[in-house]
Amino acid sequence: MTLPVVVIGLSHKTAPVEVRERFASGSDLLPGILARLTARAELEEAMFLSTCNRVEVIGLPYLSGTSEEAARLASHAIRETLRDHIGASHVEELRHYLYERTGEDAVRHVFRVAASLDSMVLGEPQILGQVKDAYDAAVATGALRSHLSRCVSRAFSVAKRVRTETQLGAGTVSISSVAVDLAKRIFGDLSDRTVLLVGAGEMAEAAAKSLGQQAKAIRVCNRSFERAANLAAHFNATAAPIEQLEAELVMSDVVVASTSSKSFVITRDLVKRVMKQRKGRTLFFVDIAVPRNVDPSIHTHVDNAYVYDVDDLQSEVAENMKSRQAEVVAAEKIVDAELREWLRWARALNVNPTIVALRAKTKGVLVAELERSLGTRLKHLGEADRAALTQMIESATNKLLHAPTTRLKQAAGASDGNDLVRAAQHLFDLPAATPGSSDPTLRAAVPAAETSSAKLAPAPADESEERVPH
Repeated sequence: MTLPVVVIGLSHKTAPVEVRERFASGSDLLPGILARLTARAELEEAMFLSTCNRVEVIGLPYLSGTSEEAARLASHAIRETLRDHIGASHVEELRHYLYERTGEDAVRHVFRVAASLDSMVLGEPQILGQVKDAYDAAVATGALRSHLSRCVSRAFSVAKRVRTETQLGAGTVSISSVAVDLAKRIFGDLSDRTVLLVGAGEMAEAAAKSLGQQAKAIRVCNRSFERAANLAAHFNATAAPIEQLEAELVMSDVVVASTSSKSFVITRDLVKRVMKQRKGRTLFFVDIAVPRNVDPSIHTHVDNAYVYDVDDLQSEVAENMKSRQAEVVAAEKIVDAELREWLRWARALNVNPTIVALRAKTKGVLVAELERSLGTRLKHLGEADRAALTQMIESATNKLLHAPTTRLKQAAGASDGNDLVRAAQHLFDLPAATPGSSDPTLRAAVPAAETSSAKLAPAPADESEERVPH
């Protein structure tokens, strides 16, 4: 059994936006969620990932029994924490929306998420930044310390390889760019249309980049006028404070909303007032925020006002992604290769403690017999002879255990390697240390290079890498 990593979450594939927004959490809530996860006795380590299209808990169970039982207990603990997070009355309320991965499947899932192979928009670079943010938050609170930290850190390497060795993320590709594509499909041509960006974060910036010179005018309205002005200055746009939102809506044709507000920024009453002033001119909203910024009831209760949320972009995404499917095959091969390397390392966590225990037990027996003899029949020996016998014991231990140690190390890379480890533990009556346990014997057996915080820390993101607020 390798490390029984557990992933439980929901995404655009399993839950609609009205469910996902109940789980969404900004950076201000992360420490509390992580504290609740790590307070659970069933979890050794944990990480919480929240984006506009997914919420996931990645956990490493505390192993006190079988790995299967530990994974089951960890799963229940995670589900209860998610239940409490959204204020649900029972874990069963979440059953239809949550997916679960364990063991090898969980690690593969983490790799694919970081590499943007499980994103709504294949190849979008924002997810890697979001995973790194989640990783940093978990490390800062002590929720990630050792083996799970190594798993997530390896996912960064997978993502980097996919980005550099394939064309999966070639060109401008993001939820924001797809939103702009939808606007162009609706109008056919934006050259005589005014586009209003509500929000001035990275999603708004990505939308502005995608618009380029295509729109007649780009306007930016944000709670912080300074941020709106900074964004507008880069794209020859016009900035306005949020207090002027109603006036901005009156003069716009397409509105792309992407603020971090936890409640509706654009309400039905506001749009009703706006539409009276527009004298029937059509107004389109593309809401790419989670939680949503635009009241969805506008779509059905206000004439000539249409609202599209992030889930409505699915068909546009499918069209946009056709050209990237060929690169998915190459990217999946990279994931498979990296997963094999990870499994080889993870299986060694079973082997290393067994080798250490085998050497300690063998040498201990030999040394005990030598000391007994030196205290009786051989007590007349001088220091030089005693030192020679001690060296003989060391050499004998090395020679005797050379073949078993070599076989066990070779077994670390094999799928059935644990069978040999268990056989050695049974034959020599050795303790069955389990991967991920808090047993100090196990932790001491893991090579320092594998547990060093310097090794585990992710490389800084490229300066060009975009990040989207959760």
